[in-house]
Amino acid sequence: MNAAIPAAPVLTGWTHAYSGKVRDLYVPDAGEASAEAPFTGRGDVVLVVASDRISAFDHILETEIPDKGRILTGLSLWWFEQLNVPNHLVATTVEDGVPAEVAGRAMVCKKLEMFPIECIARGYLTGSGLAEYRVSQTVCSLPLPAGLSDGSRLEEAIFTPSAKAEVGEHDENISYTQMVDTVGADAADALRKLTLEIYSRAEEIARERGIILADTKVEFGTDPATGVITLGDEVLTPDSSRFWDAQLWAPGQAQPSFDKQYVRDWLASPESGWDRASDTPPPALPADVVERTRARYVEAFERLTGATFA
Repeated sequence: MNAAIPAAPVLTGWTHAYSGKVRDLYVPDAGEASAEAPFTGRGDVVLVVASDRISAFDHILETEIPDKGRILTGLSLWWFEQLNVPNHLVATTVEDGVPAEVAGRAMVCKKLEMFPIECIARGYLTGSGLAEYRVSQTVCSLPLPAGLSDGSRLEEAIFTPSAKAEVGEHDENISYTQMVDTVGADAADALRKLTLEIYSRAEEIARERGIILADTKVEFGTDPATGVITLGDEVLTPDSSRFWDAQLWAPGQAQPSFDKQYVRDWLASPESGWDRASDTPPPALPADVVERTRARYVEAFERLTGATFA
């Protein structure tokens, strides 16, 4: 059970089409384009707006994190510039057609034919991969060496796909064979190579800044105009990746991360009074948890990009 998603803002030239855990999706209005609405009438683009919503334990919380949407968008735009991979960006500024009401947190993007797969690269063992490893010494059916613990670095990064779930549901880890059955052998091979290429490049960049990229999730679609597999959605943000402070990395325990860890920890603590196994939604977050979570997102942005978040 989730908190109700707030109504998406009304934007000139755009019609709200869908709201996810964090993002709102718009399609262009029908009609003639104008200076105020240059994308009106086009069927090949969408507007993706990152809200300040935050989710935890498959619930969308009623409390938002100020500036989170701007941080996620800013980081994604920065990473798109670092990666030599085709991406879905069309416009990112008001001058190029992004509505002023959502400037800084929105991107006009190519309308892709998305693959129903979450493409995940893991360079370290943690999370759901660790849980599977403890049972079978595998991750997504890939065998790993014995003796690994929470936070262990893998000899080389592995590709571990998952099947996309509906809002409020948990993505399901699948084997590469299951992925081939879903998207075909050629597409599966291309997606695996692109995902590992992105992880390798990003891991190197992050490490230069004293940050470990433990794992990351990326999404791809096919550009209908060219047939090229194209990187979409967000990329390498604290919502889609695990970033750890390299100086604090210590295998054998949970690693402090640059994400919503404060939110998860508080919800799981007796202080919250929330029973995760119940049907009740999570409670509102206290101000100090909101502020510490925001500060962690800002720190990730600033350490990775080298820019001050304003």
